Amino acid sequence: MGSEMVMVDEIPFPPKVTTTKPLSLLGHGITDIEIHFLQIKFTAIGVYLDAEVLGHLQQWKGKSGKDLAEDDDFFEALISAPVEKLLRVVVIKEIKGSQYGVQLESAVRDRLAADDKYEEEEEAALEQIVEFFQSKYFKKDCIITFHFPASSASVEIAFASEGKEESKIKVENANVVEMIKKWYLGGTRGVSPSTISCLANNLSAQLSK
Repeated sequence: MGSEMVMVDEIPFPPKVTTTKPLSLLGHGITDIEIHFLQIKFTAIGVYLDAEVLGHLQQWKGKSGKDLAEDDDFFEALISAPVEKLLRVVVIKEIKGSQYGVQLESAVRDRLAADDKYEEEEEAALEQIVEFFQSKYFKKDCIITFHFPASSASVEIAFASEGKEESKIKVENANVVEMIKKWYLGGTRGVSPSTISCLANNLSAQLSK
């Protein structure tokens, strides 16, 4: 199998994962930050999508990857397409789970507040996520997955660390779920420009077949 893995910054990602059906790796990249001219890499990201997503993106057929990467409407359509999606996030740099949880919480909360969708239910759902990550320690190569089923506005978040049993939570607040998708897949506002660019190029190629 080794040769078939897709390497993202030295971290292997399977080209397909099977949930209820096989999903293909259509985008990947990293999250990083530059501090005093040093690039610090935090996570590698793989975006797995059901091939049916292409049927929902036909109006962008023929557009270049570069055009798609700058087109937030395209990513809105990708996010709202009723197909199964899975994000696989692998830790490159060790951090506390609580740091990741707070980062996710503030990104989602800011987006909700901007759309005037931040109410008590959303706050409770975000607290549930923060609490889930609070006790975790993100060692290198730990895996966080976000599984978005096709049919419901929920997300199952799982955390796997070597030698420990996988832990999971399910979040069923549709607004929070949408903003988690937007954090990772939100076009020009996504947390990882390299992932967005890769996704745009691959989808552009798939659409022109």
